[in-house]
Amino acid sequence: MKKLEIGITGTSELTVRTENLAINVGSGSLEVFSTPDMIMLMEKAACNCISEYLENDETSVGTEINVKHISATPNNMKVCAEAELTEINGRELVFSVKAYDEAGEIGEGTHKRFTVYGEKFTSKANSKLTLK
Repeated sequence: MKKLEIGITGTSELTVRTENLAINVGSGSLEVFSTPDMIMLMEKAACNCISEYLENDETSVGTEINVKHISATPNNMKVCAEAELTEINGRELVFSVKAYDEAGEIGEGTHKRFTVYGEKFTSKANSKLTLK
C-alpha cells in the first residue's frame, strides 16, 4: 500500500431512485431515501478516498459505522457523500463521513474500515461453507 495521509478525502454520489427508497429496501414505509442507502454511499466515499493508495490484491472492508440520518430526501434528488480519513491505526482506518442532498446536510458520523488482501479474505469467508 502506498503511504496514506490523514486528511485525504473521497466522494460518492447518486440520484435517488425508486430502488433507494425506504419502502423498497425494508427500512421503513415511506418514499424517502433510505438510511441503508445513505450508509452505502458513505462507505463508497470512504472506499473512493483510499482507492488510489491500494496496490495489488489490497482492498478494504467496513467494520463499523456510527451515523445519524438527520434529514429526509425525496425521490429524484441528488445525494453526495464525503469521507475524510481522520485516523490510521495500522490496518484500521477511521473516516469522518457526511451526506448531503441538494437542500443541505442529511447525515453525518464515523466509519471504520480495515485493509485486507482480497483473495485471502474471501477464501477465509468461503471456508465457513464447509462448517455446515
